[in-house]
Amino acid sequence: MFSGIIEKLGRVTTIERQGGSLVLQLETGYPDLELGESVAVNGVCLTVTAFASEGMATFFVSPETIDRTNLGRLAPGKLVNLERSVRLETRLSGHLVQGHVDGTAFLSAILPEAGSRRLEFQIPAELARYCVEKGSIALNGISLTVNGITDAVSGKASLFVTIIPHTWDHTNLQSIEVGDALNVEVDVIAKYVERLCQPYPKH
Repeated sequence: MFSGIIEKLGRVTTIERQGGSLVLQLETGYPDLELGESVAVNGVCLTVTAFASEGMATFFVSPETIDRTNLGRLAPGKLVNLERSVRLETRLSGHLVQGHVDGTAFLSAILPEAGSRRLEFQIPAELARYCVEKGSIALNGISLTVNGITDAVSGKASLFVTIIPHTWDHTNLQSIEVGDALNVEVDVIAKYVERLCQPYPKH
């Protein structure tokens, strides 16, 4: 489990394709990783399969993860957001983030706004249904507040978030461009509520 508060920016060093899977090696900046530990990479919960004390770590990325996330678009030198899993005594400064990405959203605009930046994304209708104004969403693993959401048209909705200078400077949002894909994890509570509210089958 994660909180959506990014701890470090990592850098991709190598990507090895193995059939439909990837082996991803990163400079993490963490000197004390453990084999089998979970780390959120751009909001995707991945397992450390090898590591070195200088902070190099290796992760295996399955075809399912490639299909649902932007990890397959990474290249050597690219920055990624990193967060280690939370401890029970950790302050939950963001919201409950599982690291189970639901899909991707595409950046359509970056607008300056009183020292901050207002970002507009195109998000699939099947994910927009779980988003509400002032609700929580994770984009590339960053816990953010939804500032606005439009009704879906032609299968897409527009979602707006405001990025303060600290978040811009300390995450890989600083390097994104219009058209880039970001990983989306909607609030899992919304999905549970929908499931529980579905009518029970008749016997």
